[in-house]
Amino acid sequence: MQALEYGCGTGLLGFALQPDLGHLDLADTSPGMLAVLDQKIEATGARNMRTMKLDLTADSLPPESYDLVFSMMAFHHIADIDRLLRSLYALIATRGYLCVADLDAEDGSFHGSGFTGHNGFDRDDLKRRTVAAGFRNVRFSTAFRITKDDSPGQTDFPVFLMVAEK
Repeated sequence: MQALEYGCGTGLLGFALQPDLGHLDLADTSPGMLAVLDQKIEATGARNMRTMKLDLTADSLPPESYDLVFSMMAFHHIADIDRLLRSLYALIATRGYLCVADLDAEDGSFHGSGFTGHNGFDRDDLKRRTVAAGFRNVRFSTAFRITKDDSPGQTDFPVFLMVAEK
């Protein structure tokens, strides 16, 4: 299986899934995160992983096609979700999957004041946007919950797992 992790950061999820994948491209917009990830790949000797600096809301699409695209806690940082979903749809091979773990809609307490991204997502709205991008069989489940006792408002933050098919 050929896979892409979008918004990979330092590759925590990618390294967990790496042994089960044929090839894994790890994409992020942060050169600093990718530099740390390159060091981790070199240190582990993983031969099926490659990093790439990629912003799917601004850059041209890479020529690769993927059976699986996954992202964890990155979508809420991306302003143009509709463009991102269309780009991901274009990158996924026929009969491929998109798996996204991110925050349910929240009151803004997760990141606090000054955060310019999304305060999580309403599942029905995100499903509508995902279907509009071309995906089918979009389904959600609650993957886990993050508790932040020092939060100024909401303290329990559900994280959904969305799975969609091309």
